Amino acid sequence: MVLAGVGVHAAFAAPSADALISEVYGGGGNSGATYTNDFIELANAGGAAVDLSAYSVQYLPGAPTASSKWQATPLTGTLAGGGHFLVQEAAGTGGTTTLPADVSGGINMSGTTGTVALVSGADPLTCLTAADCAADPRVKDLVGYGTALVHEGSGAAAGASNTASVARGAGLTDTDDNAADFTAGDPTPQAAGQGGGPTDPPTTPPTTPPTTPPPTGVEAKIHDIQGDTRNSPLAGKAVTGVTGIVTGVRDYGSSRGFWMQDPTPDADPRTSEGIFVYTGSSSPTVTVGDAVTVAGTVSQFYPGGADTGVQAVTEITKPAVTKVSSGNALPAPVVLDDKHVPDAFVPSAGGGSIEDLPLRPADYALDLYASLEGMNVQIKDTRVVGATDPYAELWVTVKPKQDPTKRGGTLYTGYDQPNSGRLMVQSLLPTATSPFPVANVGDTLRGTTSGPLDYNQYAGTYAVEARELGTVKSGGITPEVTGKAAADQATVATYNVENLAPGNPQSKFDALAQGLVHNLRSPDIVALEEIQDNNGATDDGTVAADQTLTKLTDAIVAAGGPRYEWRSIDPVNDKDGGEPGGNIRSVFLFNPQRVGFTDIPGGGSTTAVGVTGTGSATALTASPGRIAPNDQAWNSSRKPLVGQFTFRGKKLFVIANHFDSKGGDQGIDSRFQPPVRSSEVQRVRQAILEHDFVQQLETADKKADVVVLGDLNDYQFSPAVQSLTGNGSVLTDLVNTLPAKERYSYVYEGNSQVLDHILVSPSLTKRVDYDVVHINAEFANQTSDHDPQVIRLRP
Repeated sequence: MVLAGVGVHAAFAAPSADALISEVYGGGGNSGATYTNDFIELANAGGAAVDLSAYSVQYLPGAPTASSKWQATPLTGTLAGGGHFLVQEAAGTGGTTTLPADVSGGINMSGTTGTVALVSGADPLTCLTAADCAADPRVKDLVGYGTALVHEGSGAAAGASNTASVARGAGLTDTDDNAADFTAGDPTPQAAGQGGGPTDPPTTPPTTPPTTPPPTGVEAKIHDIQGDTRNSPLAGKAVTGVTGIVTGVRDYGSSRGFWMQDPTPDADPRTSEGIFVYTGSSSPTVTVGDAVTVAGTVSQFYPGGADTGVQAVTEITKPAVTKVSSGNALPAPVVLDDKHVPDAFVPSAGGGSIEDLPLRPADYALDLYASLEGMNVQIKDTRVVGATDPYAELWVTVKPKQDPTKRGGTLYTGYDQPNSGRLMVQSLLPTATSPFPVANVGDTLRGTTSGPLDYNQYAGTYAVEARELGTVKSGGITPEVTGKAAADQATVATYNVENLAPGNPQSKFDALAQGLVHNLRSPDIVALEEIQDNNGATDDGTVAADQTLTKLTDAIVAAGGPRYEWRSIDPVNDKDGGEPGGNIRSVFLFNPQRVGFTDIPGGGSTTAVGVTGTGSATALTASPGRIAPNDQAWNSSRKPLVGQFTFRGKKLFVIANHFDSKGGDQGIDSRFQPPVRSSEVQRVRQAILEHDFVQQLETADKKADVVVLGDLNDYQFSPAVQSLTGNGSVLTDLVNTLPAKERYSYVYEGNSQVLDHILVSPSLTKRVDYDVVHINAEFANQTSDHDPQVIRLRP
């Protein structure tokens, strides 16, 4: 949700005559960067010194939502007349040059978009719009950069990147218009001793410098670095003398390093004794069991960037590692099981960040995992609740009685129950000698699996980095086959075929065909989602998908199925979302030997379908047609496809859907709690439009047979789906008619959940058999990541 008024031109206080923001750089430590840290540079346009202890610098993400919070770094020292002052912020994992910082903070700024402010006092600002920030007398200066919605004047400062800062000119021009006052260029950080400096007199250097410079930085233990919250109290600071035993080594990819743990813990259960030491693209020079001493810089690393809402991983970067001894016993692992992991998942912060809340590991699972970040942990005889994926990951539960499904998964029953026992498992073992186990949902990872507990940088959740890996015992699930329909029953199915394009291997087409013919028993009508155009993701203006559909229907015939015909409407190029260039759309397949399709001209990619007639004469104005395709609800999203069918002389209206995706939502493991589901707004609007269209059909003919189906990208309890079934609608969401343990069609991060739905009108509710056919989501060998669904309509 973008806040109203954020981008409105606002007049700020008169341009500063002394302290102001002179340069902003958020690309520190990013790919291609020279400097290891982000920074905010201040300058003094006047001649008199400014006491900075009365100020802070603060940061806001570029596209703030209602839950966004300003982050503050309090300042100390003096900004000399005509001088500069450098505030160092969070380190990244790249770069080679450290900053000559005057003050250090831990803010992880975006390299491309954000807002920084020089503020009187250290209390975080609360304004989230340009107008509100302009009205706050505490704001002395403000700079929005990139595409930031909060900025001074006509626009934000342009050109910020991993390698470019935005800076005022040499004259420190301040017209209260960021776009006019700032230009992009190479970062040029200047500290107090470079062009002006603190008024404190310099100390006299020793006459004879020592032969070996003493180590610099704060002497610290690992628990001192980790602290009792998710944020390190030493973030951005140099540390030295950090000791521990190496418990795991990651020597692949660009994020290499090792975990170490202090074998002598403190008495505080909130402070982790483990930490990751990041060596970048260089292979670690240590092995498991080495005792080491490390010096380096403490970093709060946000996988994917701070704006994504993920939690930070506390790391030591730019390490100097000294090996003390080898072959040491590892610290005893912490056992994660039903007894030790709390049922409650995470504390609430009213949508704000939980980073600075004291950890409560006895009360919340996510706090427990944070208190063990980097430490040696162990799981044993755990049930697999998320099948092995192509990235050598699987999911287990350490709480086997927590919302089990009928087939061995863990059911996602509501926003307030994300299932605290779920953990990802990855492997640190060499794949050549220890291949990652292939497991399906319901299997058991037998024996002991142990290793450091990490916050996975891609999934944004906690994972056991296995140094010791259990073996798989099959749970025995097999792909389901739906019941056979009688000759007088029409069958209607929905199937998300996951970006199907002609360039996919023939094996994918064959597997989809087998599923449709064998497992679904050749439904009379099939609504397909994610059919791509004839050249897949190549973005050259192609929108037709006849080659994709020919290849699929030929494979169905080869598998022993009927010769399906199809109906669809090609989208406007690059207007329906999905993979860029793919032009995904929904398509109807139908068996002309069993059902008829009523072709009514007039449908098009931008033409809205309507309803005409009443009673038995009720019909669509176009078939196939699209529901309100020009409404903003469908911006960059698939438009519903409506078709009018006949079965044994009776009309059947079918609406195929693929609602807007959940992309951009904060994850359930987010540092913002409860997480913001920003994509929900668009799906709710989509559902309301479709609800109103169905209501037109039901008003015209109370006995109309209507089937609404497809990938709604949301749960049966979500506001979006309930907007479709509520507000006077009489549609029935059939997933709610299943036993609770069978209500799922998709498995994500170990949660079995509902994204695909079939809903029917009142005339069909007592004449329908409904089945979710589990052939994909629970299996390592998947044709799609969705399970299809089918209904049999009794006469």
